[in-house]
Amino acid sequence: MKPSLDTEIHFQQSGIMEQTSASHAFATLGHPGRLAVFRLLVRFAPQGARPTEIAAALGLKQNTLSHHLADLTGAGLISVTRQGRSLLYAVDLDATEALIGYLALDVGRGRPDLLSPLLAARKDAAMRDADFNVLFICSGNSARSILAEALLRDLGQGRFQAFSAGIRPGSELNPFALDILRRNGHDITGLRSKHVSEFQTPGAPVMDFVFTVCDTAAAEECPPWPGQPITGHWGLPDPVKATGTDAEKALVFARTYAALRRRIMAFVELPFQSLTRLSLQSRVDAIASDHDAKA
Repeated sequence: MKPSLDTEIHFQQSGIMEQTSASHAFATLGHPGRLAVFRLLVRFAPQGARPTEIAAALGLKQNTLSHHLADLTGAGLISVTRQGRSLLYAVDLDATEALIGYLALDVGRGRPDLLSPLLAARKDAAMRDADFNVLFICSGNSARSILAEALLRDLGQGRFQAFSAGIRPGSELNPFALDILRRNGHDITGLRSKHVSEFQTPGAPVMDFVFTVCDTAAAEECPPWPGQPITGHWGLPDPVKATGTDAEKALVFARTYAALRRRIMAFVELPFQSLTRLSLQSRVDAIASDHDAKA
């Protein structure tokens, strides 16, 4: 029988997990299936995902997934909340931070040769106020990420280089997306559908921020980005799947455009130069949560 959460999961004042708790957490993550679920939820952090979404992304049977979720919850690595009739599972960022801290500072004794790759990645993302490279990713790179690219390019007033890509891009941009951009005064010249691998090759721009704007892209397994950019998940329903008349479809695209505009306006107004990297990540996460709550 596993120890209860109250007796097993607790932290020292330093924020580093105790040995017994750490051992339990590492043992839980030692199973490939549980590790895959945990890694997926980290990509959705601080938001969560429903079991059906997790099962579909990882190709797991529901009963197998239920066992993995129960074990991860019991180890204090994830939490579960109810939204209406659905359960939403999310990674516990405090517990994850404590586990990493235990490995780096307790087991690793804070050796600089072990910590230097982590510290080097934190150097300058929040130390300037312009010239940021920002990549938006969705599944097809025909609508949501294209809208975001055009919005940031224009709303950013030269402070940002905006890019977009898809994990399974099509050959053409969605005509409704192009129409909403034209009607709002955006120049669509040069916009094209691109595969995410285009930005993962030597010589590609090093990103400061990478945002996923659909759940499919967030669930996709991608290699670590060079430069350790700030990441965020700003998931929105796919307007391409809208049904009905052309007018009804256009309305869905208009709502998607408006939702992205609100988020990007909040993003470009952040006081980048006065924020630490940790604060910047929190503000990026909050943008999606705040605007989802207002939607």
